[in-house]
Amino acid sequence: MTATGLAQRLAEAARPFIGGDLPVRLQVWDGSVAGPEDGPLVVLRSPDALRRLLWHPGELGAAQAYVTGDLDVPEQDGWDLDSALTHAFAVGQERGLEGVRRSPAALVQALRAAAGLGVLGLPPQLPASQARVKGRLHSAIRDRRAISHHYDLSNEFYSLILDPAMAYSCGYHESPETSLEDAQRAKLDLVCRKLGLERGSRMLDVGCGWGSLSLHAAEHFGAQVTGVTIAAEQKKFIDARIAERGLGDRVEIRLQDYRDVPERDHFDAVGSLEMGEHVGEANYPTYVEVLRRSVKPGGRVLVQQMSRSGKLGGRHPGGGPFIESFIAPDMHMRPVGETVAHLEHGGLEVRDVHALREHYVLTVAGWLERFEANVPRLTELVGEEVVRVWRLYLVGGSMAFRDGRMGVDQILMVRPGAAHTLPAVRGW
Repeated sequence: MTATGLAQRLAEAARPFIGGDLPVRLQVWDGSVAGPEDGPLVVLRSPDALRRLLWHPGELGAAQAYVTGDLDVPEQDGWDLDSALTHAFAVGQERGLEGVRRSPAALVQALRAAAGLGVLGLPPQLPASQARVKGRLHSAIRDRRAISHHYDLSNEFYSLILDPAMAYSCGYHESPETSLEDAQRAKLDLVCRKLGLERGSRMLDVGCGWGSLSLHAAEHFGAQVTGVTIAAEQKKFIDARIAERGLGDRVEIRLQDYRDVPERDHFDAVGSLEMGEHVGEANYPTYVEVLRRSVKPGGRVLVQQMSRSGKLGGRHPGGGPFIESFIAPDMHMRPVGETVAHLEHGGLEVRDVHALREHYVLTVAGWLERFEANVPRLTELVGEEVVRVWRLYLVGGSMAFRDGRMGVDQILMVRPGAAHTLPAVRGW
């Protein structure tokens, strides 16, 4: 291999767009190589990798190329996908590339270079794994389709990544050595304690997932639980576990949109773990009203929700082009202060905000370890492309929480109108 050929020509063409020399070792489909020998290796396996970047510049085009295998970042010489992406982000920040618009002359130069490299052409077909949801934003039908895209891959798929309780939300890690299973159990205990659950307490679980909170609250705290989900595969899974554990008299799971919960002033407590991100900005007041009206006056409400910093959230409230296109279409995050304002405006009194950002880095590390250990079976279940989507999702998510681009918080509230039972000194 030599530092000539397509790789070198591509490196020269890229200079105006990356602010200088290649920060990575680039290998192109003709076998040529360019860039620093000690940098992470990026392999372009097909001209479609560049075509995707031309039609969708930036994160989305790169993600499309990666998940289809047109672009790869193989592990070698101490570099892996995490360290390679971290390196690329650092170089971009150092060179001030974020949000920079290139001049028309630079764009013309790029098109000429693309023509010279023989990569001009119609856009490649969208990856099969890219979401295709239609309909009015956050209508009930579109929300079901968006949730189905992510959550209905198969229950076995998620069981190979998540802990045995199937908790798909941030855990609570006493230390970096805490196992994923113990961290999730500690999180569920923490939520139940914050909600003040005891035998006979009536709890509503909004967006109950695979039932980790619903089952834990019933089994370990004696609560009477109603859970709602719009993912049919999740309800089937929880119903089976209810039967296995003999909890049919304490847990009811409904296939029901949160907006259709009929109870008023009924529940002693309401929990909602990482569901509020999916309701959308326009519908968030409706979501808050469901939480408020479902709980009785004086009752407690706990929301665990991810956040996005103000500058980043304004442009990409769903987490960025990749997440919004492949993982969670229509998701909306905002700074935690804005969420608190929504909750207060909706008639709930906020009592505690508990930041858990660093815990999510450890949780995702546990998921990623299980994911990599089960790649052969995961590939059998969903195919190589979806496996590549999930590797990028887990690695990128961990980086976002590690670097503060995303956060997650438990927000504990009470409904005014009657005396509450929150302790003056918190024991959690």
